[in-house]
Parts: sequence; structure tokens; C-alpha cells
Amino acid sequence: MRLLFEIDTKDYDPNGKAFVRPSVRGIIIRNGKVAMVHSLKYDYYKFPGGGIEAGESLEQALLREVVEESGLQVITNSIREYGLVHRVQKGQKEAMFIQDNYYFLCEVEPTIQAQHLDDYEAEEHFTLEFVDPIHAILTNREVDHGPKDQIMLEREARVLELLMEEGII
Repeated sequence: MRLLFEIDTKDYDPNGKAFVRPSVRGIIIRNGKVAMVHSLKYDYYKFPGGGIEAGESLEQALLREVVEESGLQVITNSIREYGLVHRVQKGQKEAMFIQDNYYFLCEVEPTIQAQHLDDYEAEEHFTLEFVDPIHAILTNREVDHGPKDQIMLEREARVLELLMEEGII
């Protein structure tokens, strides 16, 4: 999969213990708008997706994570690789946090199912929205999101910008 960009904060001990957490993200576009999860509590946007569980393929994780967070059921044969964002920064508990974020373009079934949110996702009131990409970018960059990780929010904004630059949105 092509590397879209890297985020390396260089604020960690490279010889320390690393926590590695790969993830998948679904890019779903309808009528020029992008399906994103909106945290109503902290007012930010993210692509639906999340961590890959042990033994899961990228595709299996994508199918599971997108429906859990958004209620959208990905059509398996529509999945196409978009790109990878490699992220390295100081961890919360370990010296380093390493995350490869795999982004996939995909289509979804027309009906929306119930979300199956983790406790923190429910507490943040994750809500599916088809949003104008410029609005999501500006919200992620210009709004105070409290304790949320600004690096993750910038990652999502940069992926949206690439999608627009490449004429996908």
C-alpha cells in the first residue's frame, strides 16, 4: 500500500518500549460528502475505523470497525486500497506509540444499522455524518477539542486534503 505521509513527532525515546497499534479507516463518499464520525462532546471528525484485533485481516477489521462506529455496512467487493499513514510519537504509557493507519475507499449498503460503540465512543457521542470535507478540515484544525489528540485530528484533515487534491472528493 502506498505511503500517504508520515507523522513523526520525534518526542520519544527510540530505545524505549513501543506500543504498536495498527488500524483501518473507511473512506465512504456520497454526493461530494464524506462519511465521518463526529464526536459531539469534543467536536471533531474522524474516518470510521479503528484498531485491528489479533488474527484479523485488514479487510475483516475494516468491515467490523466501520459498522461498529458508524452503522454503515461496507460492501466487501467495493474495497480498494487508498493509502497508509505511518505515525510515531511519545506513548501515554510506553516510550513510543507506533501506528500504521490503513485507509480504504469503499461503498456501503444503503441502510444504516445500529452502532456498537465502545464506552469512550458512547461517552463522546459518536455520530455518523456525511460532511463537507472543508467543514471537517476546518473543525479539526480550528476548534478547541479539549484533551483529544491533535495529531490524530491533523492526520484526518491531511487525508481529506489529499482526497480533494487527487479529485476523489
